[in-house]
Amino acid sequence: METAKKTLKILLPLVLGGAILYWMYRDFNFQQMGRVMMHEMDWTWMLLSFPFGILAQALRGWRWQQTLEPVDKRPRNSVAVNAVFLSYAASLVVPRIGEFTRCGVLKKWDGLSFAKALGTVVTERAIDSLLVLLITGLTILFEMSTFGTFFRQTGMSVDYILHGFSWAGYLVSAVCLVAIAVLLHLLLQHLSIYNKVKTTLKGLWQGIISLRHVRHVWLFVAMTLGIWLCYFLHYYLTFFCFDFTRHLGLGCALVTFIVGSIAVIVPTPNGAGPWHFAVKTMLILYGVQDNEALYFVLIVHTVQTLLVALLGVWAWIRLGFVERKKECSVEGEKRKEEGQ
Repeated sequence: METAKKTLKILLPLVLGGAILYWMYRDFNFQQMGRVMMHEMDWTWMLLSFPFGILAQALRGWRWQQTLEPVDKRPRNSVAVNAVFLSYAASLVVPRIGEFTRCGVLKKWDGLSFAKALGTVVTERAIDSLLVLLITGLTILFEMSTFGTFFRQTGMSVDYILHGFSWAGYLVSAVCLVAIAVLLHLLLQHLSIYNKVKTTLKGLWQGIISLRHVRHVWLFVAMTLGIWLCYFLHYYLTFFCFDFTRHLGLGCALVTFIVGSIAVIVPTPNGAGPWHFAVKTMLILYGVQDNEALYFVLIVHTVQTLLVALLGVWAWIRLGFVERKKECSVEGEKRKEEGQ
């Protein structure tokens, strides 16, 4: 039974991503895409985007060192960065396994506690989620007209929904929502998952407040902003690879970047499927033709995924030449540096 569950966890994301991609590209002319890649695409801009993709992951490794310092553990630069490289590549095979992979690398090469390392990863994810929410709010504020068009075209207009209710309807709906919330609360109290959720939320909060112990908070903030700026530039520069996207501007790039970042929450390898659908849909709202949007999302996602895979291979080879240590503490590193 346990083996079957693990197999399903691996297969279901692959099936989901594959099903979405098949539905999107079932009538697609792949020969035409080859012509676009060989004769119509400016690869210079794609190559210029690579350093930002690499730097984003490297900054994650360096920032991770900072979050580990409050627990008196500091991995070596090469180990931390290559652990991040390897974690992203591992997630291409099994979604969400990357967090465990990089913690395992630190334990194996620098002797750090797996549990403590995993706690810092949770903290990083919480901080990144808050930043993405902030960017999303600002993006919606400045690109309200585009989102309004999206809601009108999909029949999800807020005005349409609100006009469909009377005052009695509002009251009944409110009472029903409260009743459902109370019922769910009572049911969850008797389920083990309720305690797990409470424990997870408590751990997130403790992880966030633990940042007050991070040395050089300004550097942590700068690296966090740098990570997401690099992610954005890694994506935005690909707009200049194609004639049909290079004129769209920062607003479109930011909207599609945010929508794509939210879409990858769906557990498929590197967001394959959900990312394609979300970004393609928003590009069409900005006037890009359906086939051109399909070219863009398939080419960009494939090339950037290959970069992630190559970085993982590099990290795996590089770690093979790194000496393993049983313990690595902040004080030990300081003494070593002073001795040098």
